Amino acid sequence: MNGKKKLIEVALPLDAINTESAREKSIRHGHPSTLHLWWARRPLAACRAVLFAQLVDDPSAHPDKFPTEEDQRRERERLFGIMEELVKWENINNEKVLRKAREEILKSTGGNPPAVLDPFCGGGSIPLEAQRLGLQALAGDLNPVAVLITKAMVEIPPLFAGQAPVHPGSQRGTWKGARGLAEDVRYYGKWIRDEAERRIGHLYPRVKAWIDPKSGRTFSDADVQEWKRAVASGTPHAEGERTARECRHPSLSSFLSTLSSHDLTVIAWLWARTVKCPNPACGAQMPLVRSFDLSTRKGMRAWIEPIIEGNTYKFTVRKGQGRGSAGTVNRRGANCICCRSAVSFEHVRNQAKSVGMGVRPLALVAESASGRSYSEVHAEHTKLVQKLRPEWSPDFELPHNPRDFKTPNYGMRSFKDLFTPRQLTALTTFSDLVQEVRERVKADAVRAGLADNGVPLAEGGTGAQAYADAVATYLALAVDRLADRSSTICSWDSGYQKVRNTFSRQAIPMVWDFAESNPFSDSTGNFLGAVEWVARAVEMLPAQSVGRVQQQDATERPENLLAALAHATRGKAGVPSAPLLVVSTDPPYYDNIGYADLSDFFYVWLRRSLRGVYPQLFATMLVPKTQELVATPYRFGGSKQAAQRFFEEGLGKCFHWMSRTVSADVPVTIYYAFKQAERVEAADGNGDTSQGTASTGWETMLEGLVREGFSITATWPMRTELGNRTVAMGTNALASSIVLACRPRPADAPETTRRDFLMALKQELPRALKTLQEGSIAPVDLAQAAIGPGMSVFTRYARVLEADGSPMRVRTALALINQVLDEFLAEQEGEFDADTRWAVAWFEQFGMEEGPYGVAETLCTAKNTSVSGLQAAGILTAKAGTVRLLRRDELSDDWDPASDNRLTCWEITQYLVRELMDRGSEEATARLLARLGSKAQDAHNLAYRLFHICERKKWSAEALGYNALVATWPDLVSLSRELERGANVRPKQLGLFDGEET
Repeated sequence: MNGKKKLIEVALPLDAINTESAREKSIRHGHPSTLHLWWARRPLAACRAVLFAQLVDDPSAHPDKFPTEEDQRRERERLFGIMEELVKWENINNEKVLRKAREEILKSTGGNPPAVLDPFCGGGSIPLEAQRLGLQALAGDLNPVAVLITKAMVEIPPLFAGQAPVHPGSQRGTWKGARGLAEDVRYYGKWIRDEAERRIGHLYPRVKAWIDPKSGRTFSDADVQEWKRAVASGTPHAEGERTARECRHPSLSSFLSTLSSHDLTVIAWLWARTVKCPNPACGAQMPLVRSFDLSTRKGMRAWIEPIIEGNTYKFTVRKGQGRGSAGTVNRRGANCICCRSAVSFEHVRNQAKSVGMGVRPLALVAESASGRSYSEVHAEHTKLVQKLRPEWSPDFELPHNPRDFKTPNYGMRSFKDLFTPRQLTALTTFSDLVQEVRERVKADAVRAGLADNGVPLAEGGTGAQAYADAVATYLALAVDRLADRSSTICSWDSGYQKVRNTFSRQAIPMVWDFAESNPFSDSTGNFLGAVEWVARAVEMLPAQSVGRVQQQDATERPENLLAALAHATRGKAGVPSAPLLVVSTDPPYYDNIGYADLSDFFYVWLRRSLRGVYPQLFATMLVPKTQELVATPYRFGGSKQAAQRFFEEGLGKCFHWMSRTVSADVPVTIYYAFKQAERVEAADGNGDTSQGTASTGWETMLEGLVREGFSITATWPMRTELGNRTVAMGTNALASSIVLACRPRPADAPETTRRDFLMALKQELPRALKTLQEGSIAPVDLAQAAIGPGMSVFTRYARVLEADGSPMRVRTALALINQVLDEFLAEQEGEFDADTRWAVAWFEQFGMEEGPYGVAETLCTAKNTSVSGLQAAGILTAKAGTVRLLRRDELSDDWDPASDNRLTCWEITQYLVRELMDRGSEEATARLLARLGSKAQDAHNLAYRLFHICERKKWSAEALGYNALVATWPDLVSLSRELERGANVRPKQLGLFDGEET
């Protein structure tokens, strides 16, 4: 291997990284993800940890400083401690924590750390975290939306770091980082909002409502008028009387006399799409409604009730106890609300494509002091929007991608069809105001003292014009946030009582009833809210060491970025003439996400807002697609083979220039979304097979790296989908992605045979697996993590030749790695006592179920034990010619390992799992652990073996306990030590690690 071995090539504190990565998903305020939506964005915690471990030396690389394995382990734990603090969200801008990390990076790189390049920058997580660690960040992407997002995170903030706000009335003072810039985003965002309301506010009329001063509750004008008519006519009104009593009034009339009218701001108008009923006797314009519920919250229930009159209908809003009836559309089809005829989706599609779908108002939602107020839509509201004609619309055809875009099947073939006329008018107005506000910002910036040199941001300017361009950039991102909540794909959430966004997943589905939000309200979907999300994200950006981001086809060497890097470092003391470069990237995942197709939704609005700011970036009408590196069959006439070939060739080109450009001193890191696992077999030519796990995309990635000259040195499973660790979640979920570390393979790498490769694998992989186990990697992750050191052996050779002279495929190598892993875990049984070896063999065959007594006796002979001895050991029960392992709920409650005269590793492991999982007590588990002495480590190893058996047998419920025991092992050991120090364990015990009595 070239260069010193890095931490990522040996060990990682995976549990800490995964926990913080998963937790990050629930963090919103100030998180860069709130700047602009991007799909499958890498967690910042994972990126930060990977970059640190990619650059920092593993202690084993310095045998002069750390000569023994124990010295190396202690130093590794110290580095893990830094990483565990580094990945916490609370420390995202903690200079003390970041300084420690930067010092370690400088120490390992001789004071000259390499620049970090991400050629698939996407949502910008990797370059942002490189910048946070004090590294030069370079980034590229073919997609202009991705480029703009990353520019907004790593390129723009450092240009104006420390800049005070320029708007009138702002305080000069000291402004740290990009906070001054964020303050201007807020100010000019407010100006845009107010100017937009002046121009189009009449399109969002308020609604009259009545408020009871005694209870503070709000009532719709329709309800109050109905109650007044009842009182005037002397007719009882049960609902009105009940409402009066709830509001502590003696009668409905006295209640009505205290009400005062107010005009409320509408949060959203709710609409249903309609098609003509196919029943000739009906022919109604039937509404397509998923649910009639408005609010399902306890004490705040509200729903829409259809009033049917022949083949016509109207909607009224009901409140109180009860809920709405079932909707008119489900997965099987639709039902006519008037005649109840079943209507197929085929009819709905045909109608929608031939004559289009209509829309019908369902209800409106308004803001009030007491919460949401629901009422019928006023006729004048409907008339107002029916006659509206937008001055511009994004009249661009939606992609012919039926997997991700469902609306073309229903006649909605253009981007403009995804919006109502009012939404189009609003988004166009806001986009145009982003263009207009630039001149206002520029004038204020000149008055504030910025250079009036006319150099725009796109040409590297830092004066008044560039600052105005920067503010406009963030305001355009706010318009995109508004667009995400302002399409007819947005639906109403009756639980949270708010408007859902367009992209609840990475697709544009068909939505039957939708919510049209008010950008001038104070609720979800308003423009000022979008501005505030953007401003908070800008405040939290590191704003240091200017990054470089450009539109770039990742299959081509980024010459401009490399030239800029060389220019920036030329002449600097101690910097090599050819600056070091390392790659960390998150490439597309085969055909998982069609980024270009999806991002067109935002691009059409960004282009209208910012074409004058970034003329080259927004030169095309839509996002470039021909070169996009995804295996999308519809772009190849439906051919999966052609799509796969295009993806593999493009990825190969990318890996080709990488392997010939990056420094050999530092590994490259590549993220891969692991999915679609399939079982494979690798024949050895003599009829024997070894099983392993592979997937089409995974193999493509590995084959491409190997073919283009990389040697793979590590693979680490990253888990981001769990809200808490495995124990709490009760799951053994696979990692959501894998991080590979790899280095350019030496040009003179030798060839070898299958036999010699397998020999080297069996010699080296067990040592690496032992290190992984010592780090308490969860058993569920062990198989994936084992691929790294196994592929390190495979890829150190130019080729591994099969018996017939053909080169071994990656798939075969993966299967052989899995075979050696099986052997390693099986061999660990030799360290166990005879009773445990018997229990493992029985468990593998029968699990916790009964088996024949004769089989048990035969197995006892092989393992040098007896059925009676196993019963005495408390492992099994035998009766009526059958034998069964004791279940954990059958274990004794007063078991004491110190007095057990036939103590077995099996028994210890089962008791530990029972305390941890079945009884849910980490403290009780740690107390038991503290009393086990040297046998504790055997239980740790046995848990790996038992999990592996369960995984192979698909016994997921049983596997859970063993995975949890290993995953929490470091915490349990720490807690047991605390308990020992506190003298909270029995006086006579064994030292936890030395096996001596204390």
